[in-house]
Amino acid sequence: MIIDLKDLKPAERQNYLQHAIAPRPICFASTIDKQGNVNLSPFSFFNLFSSEPPIVIFSPARRLRDNTTKHTLENVLEVPEVAINIADYDMVQQLSLTSCEFAKGTNEFVKAGFTAEPATLIAPPMVKESKVKLECKVLEVKTLGTQGGAGNLVIAEVLRMHIADSILGEDNRIDQRKLQLVARLGGNWYCKVDESNLFEVEKPHVQLAIGVDALPENIRTSKVLTGNDLGRLANVHDTPLVDPAFQDDRLKNIVQYFSLDPEEMEKEVHTYAKELLNKGLVKEAWQVLSGY
Repeated sequence: MIIDLKDLKPAERQNYLQHAIAPRPICFASTIDKQGNVNLSPFSFFNLFSSEPPIVIFSPARRLRDNTTKHTLENVLEVPEVAINIADYDMVQQLSLTSCEFAKGTNEFVKAGFTAEPATLIAPPMVKESKVKLECKVLEVKTLGTQGGAGNLVIAEVLRMHIADSILGEDNRIDQRKLQLVARLGGNWYCKVDESNLFEVEKPHVQLAIGVDALPENIRTSKVLTGNDLGRLANVHDTPLVDPAFQDDRLKNIVQYFSLDPEEMEKEVHTYAKELLNKGLVKEAWQVLSGY
């Protein structure tokens, strides 16, 4: 299916985009107006865009239904400060309550049962239950349009972070396994980050990787190895040479058993290499692929 977005109604366009561009981190934003009324609301058009200076951007879009603006946007235009409370699984149901369109002046902290905690540098309070809180000053609000669905980019500088000790590792940095972040998908769907769905991808070396195009043709065109497998093998700065000292009984058995059928032998070797790659044993996988 091919879709031209200009041919879709705004709600249809939003539906496709929000399902496809995901997961999206949630900006749980606390703001305040000049009269001191506090607003608390979640936004999934949000991310980190710079660390020097430390800049985050979120977008309270105009409502599709009636083209009205959100209280968060009105507040940051009056008082250019925002507390961004990072959402985790322990608070997601309460967080969802704050997305209701309560009347202006309603305190969503009270409605959702959150505890307002005074910030140290800005006027809006923070959510005490959040394990990571960012005190931010708003540098600019960039309007993307005046029609329903148009975004308003709130560009904010992070001044101070508050991090719960419970999610820190021994190195005093955030342990990703201890912070069960939640993120938005399309429709009513969310996802949770926990240890069962975390995995690491080794970053390319300081020296340039050889790249998939430099892999031997029989590896590059393998019917067994996936794109992820090829990416792991290609993330070396030199094509590994055969190590004469490398001994592997399973590889020896494969070679002996399939010696009369080279095509089947290659399939078995690639299957074995794939198993090694899935265990993170890249060097061993290279030796298996090179040593038959």
